[in-house]
Amino acid sequence: MTAPALPDVFGNYALAPFVEVAMPEDISWLPQTVGWTWLALAALALGLRFAWLALRKWHRNRYRKEALLQLRALDQKIDSSDLVAAINRVLKLAALVAYSRTRVAQLSGENWVDFLNKQCEQPPFGPEQSQLLAVSSYRAEAVTPASAQQILAASRLWVRVHQGPDDA
Repeated sequence: MTAPALPDVFGNYALAPFVEVAMPEDISWLPQTVGWTWLALAALALGLRFAWLALRKWHRNRYRKEALLQLRALDQKIDSSDLVAAINRVLKLAALVAYSRTRVAQLSGENWVDFLNKQCEQPPFGPEQSQLLAVSSYRAEAVTPASAQQILAASRLWVRVHQGPDDA
C-alpha cells in the first residue's frame, strides 16, 4: 500500500497566494570606514607594547622566583651549621644577577650587608642578622631556630623588594 500523491498546493489553501518575505543580507561586522581600521591597529599596537613590556619585566625578574625557591628549600636546613652561609650564597647570586659584577663581587662582611640594606627602602636585616651574614663566610656557627627563621624571612623580603638598577 502506498500513500496517495500530494497535491501541488499543500497546507492552508487560504495562504497559497502569499509570497514569503525575503530577508535582507546580514550586516557585515567589518568596519565600514578607515577610522575604525586605524583605531583597531592602534589598539593592537598598544596591546602588543604592553605585552612586550610585561614579558621583559617577567624575564628580568625571574631570578627572584628562583632565589625564593632556593630560600624555601633552606627551610629544611634550619638546624644546619652552614645555613647562614647558604643564605649568603643565594643572596650573592641574586645580587649578581640584579647588579653589575664589578659592584657586587668584591663585597663581603659589613660592606656586603650594608649594600643589601641600601637596596631596600626599609632595611630588612637588623643588627643580629647583619652580624650573622657578615661573619658567616669566615666561620660556620649554628643559629637558634628563631634566628634562622628571622634571617630567612629577612632574606625572602630582600629578594622580593630590593630595587634593581632598572626598577627606579
